[in-house]
Amino acid sequence: MTMTLPDVSVFEAVESRVRSYCRGWPTTFHRARGSRLTDEDGHVYLDFFAGAGSLNYGHNNPVLKRALLDYIERDGITHSLDMFTTAKRVFLETFRNVVLRPRDLPYKVMFPGPTGTNAVEAALKLARKVKGRESVVSFTNAFHGMSLGSLAVTGNAFKRAGAGIPLVHGTPMPFDNYFDGTVPDFLWFERLLEDQGSGLNKPAAVIVETVQGEGGINVARAEWLRALQELCHRQDMLLIVDDIQMGCGRTGGFFSFEEAGIVPDIVTLSKSISGYGLPMSLCLFKPELDIWEPGEHNGTFRGNNPAFVTAAA
Repeated sequence: MTMTLPDVSVFEAVESRVRSYCRGWPTTFHRARGSRLTDEDGHVYLDFFAGAGSLNYGHNNPVLKRALLDYIERDGITHSLDMFTTAKRVFLETFRNVVLRPRDLPYKVMFPGPTGTNAVEAALKLARKVKGRESVVSFTNAFHGMSLGSLAVTGNAFKRAGAGIPLVHGTPMPFDNYFDGTVPDFLWFERLLEDQGSGLNKPAAVIVETVQGEGGINVARAEWLRALQELCHRQDMLLIVDDIQMGCGRTGGFFSFEEAGIVPDIVTLSKSISGYGLPMSLCLFKPELDIWEPGEHNGTFRGNNPAFVTAAA
């Protein structure tokens, strides 16, 4: 197979140096279908990356593509902020009937904006509003997003340094098996919570990934997650599960926490929730936590109707 170097001059001249993934793939992609990408020269590649977890059903899935094209061709609404639309109605009805009701989950659904980090920001804001406390506990090697609130509960030093300011009100604790089984689960965390001289402000919430992706595919045991939920209940802290990367069926059940038998207070979803790779995110929470004032958290692109269409398809 003959390979020619792609013309990347416009990318080099115009696009910021912050680009990263493209540096490892010396080609320019042109088409995609299913699990395969085709570059400008017709070479086909197996796509193990899959939009960083955003393409659970592959590129241009024919069922989702047909639903999207039909919607666009009949002049369906693209942008609607948080107005009522038929596309949003169909999505909410489908999500309630297919995902929530069969699992006996009464969650309220919030559309915080198009990205995962926006869902995390909404979750953190809501937890602090509900509990009236600022501190949030996260875990070693966690990744929750690139905006300031999300970075404050992210472990990666390189990404945290990019903030350029102190990242406050987030405290890391050891993730499951961080000490290779030599230390009892939550020993340090519980000691800090119980010791009035520890310096740990009472947290409003704990945020966790059941399986850490960016942090190295670290899998939390079901018993560890159950113990974490119990600790949160005892200490009056909300439990937030960030299911942005591991939700939407990636670990088996629709939610990654199902196997553990826990019911988080707040759940964040994004990446594959639209099914087609279109920007969309959700923040789910128990009804009693829905104390938002109208417009207290919003975003211009939270009403991405084409994403509602493919998500419901």
